[in-house]
Amino acid sequence: MSNIATRGLQFREPLIFERSSPGREAASLPRSATSAAGEPKLPASLLRKTPPRWPEVSEPEAVRHFLRLSQQNYGIDTGFFPLGSCTMKYNPKINEDTARMEGFADLHPLAPASWIQGALALYWELERYLAEITGFSAVTLQPAAGAHGEYTGMALIRARLIHRDGGPRTKVLIPDTAHGTNPATCNMLGYETVALKSSERGVLSPEDVLRAMTPDVAGIMLTNPNTLGLFEENIKACADIVHAQGGLVYCDGANMNALLGKARPGDMGVDAMHLNLHKTFSTPHGGGGPGSGPVCVHDELAPYLPIPRVERSAVSPSAASAGGDTYRLVTDKPLTIGRVKAYLGNFGMHVRAYTYIRELGREGLKQAGEMAVLNANYLRARLSPAYHVVHERGCMHEVVLTDKHQRKQGDIETRDIAKSLMDRGFHPPTTYFPICVPNAIMIEPTETESKETLDQFVEAMLEIDAESKTNPAQIKSAPHLPLVGRLDETRAVRKPILRWRPVAG
Repeated sequence: MSNIATRGLQFREPLIFERSSPGREAASLPRSATSAAGEPKLPASLLRKTPPRWPEVSEPEAVRHFLRLSQQNYGIDTGFFPLGSCTMKYNPKINEDTARMEGFADLHPLAPASWIQGALALYWELERYLAEITGFSAVTLQPAAGAHGEYTGMALIRARLIHRDGGPRTKVLIPDTAHGTNPATCNMLGYETVALKSSERGVLSPEDVLRAMTPDVAGIMLTNPNTLGLFEENIKACADIVHAQGGLVYCDGANMNALLGKARPGDMGVDAMHLNLHKTFSTPHGGGGPGSGPVCVHDELAPYLPIPRVERSAVSPSAASAGGDTYRLVTDKPLTIGRVKAYLGNFGMHVRAYTYIRELGREGLKQAGEMAVLNANYLRARLSPAYHVVHERGCMHEVVLTDKHQRKQGDIETRDIAKSLMDRGFHPPTTYFPICVPNAIMIEPTETESKETLDQFVEAMLEIDAESKTNPAQIKSAPHLPLVGRLDETRAVRKPILRWRPVAG
């Protein structure tokens, strides 16, 4: 096993939560408050019958315990996160510094517009930056996540169809290469989904869209680039077919990082699209949030956007100083679908994304997209001799492999490869997705990783391939070095242990 195997890993040791020894203390607490008569102030019904079972440990033991736990976590600041579809990339620290500025961090969400002109200006400018980058005319920053953005975008389409035609229609077309949340979004809005199978090239066929596009179809939800890491080369032709029968086109823009500065979905016939600020624009991702999923639309859908809308009511700060506010919150929008999030969304994420865009600028964003695509194709080229590449042609921001060769060599599965990467100091890539590819290994290197890091990852993957021929048992029993070995995944899902409880007695 190479020296990669030990890089950044904590070797297995007994994980002891109960370190108590009677009489040891890590804190000095004041005496409990009592009344003048010496009786507790709390009513008897609220008092414990037995004292709590606090761990009895010294301060050094407590500090070391929690520090060890923090060091056992894997994060983007400690290593490479090759999760395909999720775009787990480094978050620049200047974003964090800006978001923590007093003028942004300490704002009250109910402050009047005249008090928060700087925040509203940032909000207004970020909308316009995102509109220019994507090729649309209007943006809402309210949605709090990608899936929330999907829901908002499709709700806009539904509202438009009702207003235009008197009804929302009943079906939505969804390719098998779309993101997995798309069908759920349709279901939540009362739509039946019609699955479309991709062509041998891994993209949508206009002929298939034409066959499925009937008068009861509200539109299509597609992902571009799709989850195979391929650009939907027929997107404009497919959009024209949908539009010809009165439908609308929704694009899942989660993979926009591959198109930055190169192509704009708004120029491809797309009517609405959400962005993931935590994917394309380097805001924090994971842990359940906070996220942000702005929705970009053309003029046809703009009247239906959520309220309040931030509008500029003066052409310059000097005009504002002479009278009214430069920016204001507007709710008088008769066709709006209403609020989809409290206040103006996750504002801290907006500050971070705004900082990222201003820091990189037009050329920097373009270079970020180029690097994301270059890195993915570099991995595809280097890994293709050992691993089955689903589509042997240029990919976009991610590449999809399978375990086809390793199964023949030593009955090694995708799961085994992922677990074995943990022994070599790497977080596993996305596995078994997209579901249209059996035993998929989906790798996205992002633009933030260096060639040296990618080479180390390639070395680990090639080492696993070699070991699958000479010592498959070692791969199938991985991981061996992390503190937690191979878990019973079914039991972990059905009976998770989410917190430690003291042993009774």
